[in-house]
Amino acid sequence: ENRAANASDKEINIQWYIPSLAKPSNDTETKVLLLYAYNTQPVTINNIKTSSSTSVFSGYLWIPLARIFSLQKELSELKQQVEKWMESSKSLSSASKTPSFPEESETMQKHPSKTSKMNVTEVHLDEKIEEMAKMCLSEVKALLSAVPAPSLPLTEIPFDVTLESIGSLQDMFDPASGCTITEEKLFNWITSLFH
Repeated sequence: ENRAANASDKEINIQWYIPSLAKPSNDTETKVLLLYAYNTQPVTINNIKTSSSTSVFSGYLWIPLARIFSLQKELSELKQQVEKWMESSKSLSSASKTPSFPEESETMQKHPSKTSKMNVTEVHLDEKIEEMAKMCLSEVKALLSAVPAPSLPLTEIPFDVTLESIGSLQDMFDPASGCTITEEKLFNWITSLFH
């Protein structure tokens, strides 16, 4: 009877449901159901029968399975490109520790956390990877928009591109599992698409 539910300040939970029979009758392509719930303030619910939180929202979207698989492949390629870019940046920064670059060497010594936390810090992408990211995010926007309409491609990336954020998107569009997203800028962008 009494089940407790707790959520941090801002958190979105994604689950997928692949129905065997229940699908929109007018569609010929296979669709899956994306179920989402999010909160905009900390939430503690002690009894599910009497919960009346005004900061909890939920909903669902029917999404074509083929487009999910395509997007997941693109996100995987994007993540690999970001990893390669970070590795090459790391190599360049360690090469800059030679005596011929004293100013850069001093900078690296003053801020050692920049290289040790590259997977959670923003990556300054090259043009090719940035365009790849914009294409992926434009598809995410098209899939999650509550009102299906032709949307313009993104001209800028709405959150910090990190391995964590790209990994979260990759997990989000994996129909075999669900995910929880707490990263604020990514959370804000995704929830804005549901309205």
